[in-house]
Amino acid sequence: MPRVYANVTTPYQGKETKMRTRKMKTDIILSGVGGQGILSIAAIIGEAALKEGLYIKQAEVHGMSQRGGDVQSNLRISSEPIHSDLIAKGQADVIISMEPMEALRYLPYLNKEKGWIITSSVPYVNIPNYPDIDKIKAEYSAMSNVVLIDIDKLAKENNVPRSANVVLLGAAQKALGIDIEKLEDAIRAVFSRKGDAVVEANIKALGIGAAL
Repeated sequence: MPRVYANVTTPYQGKETKMRTRKMKTDIILSGVGGQGILSIAAIIGEAALKEGLYIKQAEVHGMSQRGGDVQSNLRISSEPIHSDLIAKGQADVIISMEPMEALRYLPYLNKEKGWIITSSVPYVNIPNYPDIDKIKAEYSAMSNVVLIDIDKLAKENNVPRSANVVLLGAAQKALGIDIEKLEDAIRAVFSRKGDAVVEANIKALGIGAAL
């Protein structure tokens, strides 16, 4: 299995990797806009799932070639074989989004009883008719199982300004059901070519999010 890096498509895309340790299944929708680090989140989760000995399938990542365009991917991890790389409506266990409006776009796919939304609270205004952010937050306030985080502020305050996406990943760790140690090991694998400083910054960012 080739290593995964932050700026390339993950090798899990359209493939299934098998092994096994414990019973679990998590269907994940990743969303945001191009340039926010969605691919890095996917790569870290994928690497960590392999270290957990899980099956994994990832659907095509849409929109990644256009910076500022919407980006979305289905990522499915399970202790049992996975037969489709797509998540059906009402079945997603967690939506992880770098952008609050983008998370709402995929709300029909969320499991209404037990699904979680973990999203940045700060909008990325890339269209002229972007909705009023107060209306977006009001929509979230009517839901349960929602975590809204100003990840950019947290990242800057903790001197890891380029790792806001990994702060968000840390906040989603419990919902993902993946041990944080496996996510830390995955960060080392994904970012190893970028040097120790980048690795340590992202491990720090993960811990900041996980502590929320």
